[in-house]
Amino acid sequence: MLSTKLKSPIAELTQSAKGLLFAELSQIAYYPKKDATKLAKSIGFTTVEFYEINGAEAYRFMNKHDMVLASRGTQPTQYNDVKADARAFPVVAETVGRVHGGFKGEVDKLWDMIKEDIIREQAKRAIWMCGHSLGAAMSTIIASRCRGDTALNNPKELHTYGSPRVGWRTYLANFPFTHYRYVNNADIVARVPFLIFGYIHHGQCQYFNHYGNLRNLTGWQRVKDVWRGIIRGLFKGKVDSFTDHNIKQYVEHLHKRVNGAEKPQPSLTATYVAPIVTLKKPKKD
Repeated sequence: MLSTKLKSPIAELTQSAKGLLFAELSQIAYYPKKDATKLAKSIGFTTVEFYEINGAEAYRFMNKHDMVLASRGTQPTQYNDVKADARAFPVVAETVGRVHGGFKGEVDKLWDMIKEDIIREQAKRAIWMCGHSLGAAMSTIIASRCRGDTALNNPKELHTYGSPRVGWRTYLANFPFTHYRYVNNADIVARVPFLIFGYIHHGQCQYFNHYGNLRNLTGWQRVKDVWRGIIRGLFKGKVDSFTDHNIKQYVEHLHKRVNGAEKPQPSLTATYVAPIVTLKKPKKD
């Protein structure tokens, strides 16, 4: 976790430090309340509340400066989470346009409690939102509802990790807040639901390449990383697209970035192309 406690408002952190903090809180959101409370307090939050209704889950982490809503991501052993991911049919959103039906359904379960807490705290504390996987999608929808409700302030920022596509273009065009969307290399969840269904991404893409370094996501960068991932998978017997989705990898990459320890990057050719061996002709007797 963070090497030091929060001693000032989150807004005073650097961009990378904020990214790391919210990644860690997104990871903490997977823990049971007792463990999550202990971990959150170790990094400077004094109040922890767990929301849970029929399998939809999120945390509220709070101190005297800030309130962070961290939605819990997909847990493969929880049927409700799997069902929410699978219900990809677009439905009419609470604001405008269409949104993923499964993700919206999870937010609907928790919305009244979350809205009540935001209204109570927003005059005293800055509101931030984060989440990983399903939790990233839920946090995106919660942030959009703040925009569509005159009683609620917009969140200061939204930070998501391994987020699936959440809604149609008309829905996402209505978002006026800052959204940093982190994608780790070949993370498969960041590629669904498919574009053919009308879903698109929102936010400023923060892309970690094959080495875990933050880079601009260009076509050539994607091609290089796809091949690096395929070759790495062949050697290690793992599927790159699934291992890249783990929230622990996001935390690890951001921790290295904050501490100035990005990995060195050899060229694609130098790393993976075998050297050319010149065969000598046998000497004549």
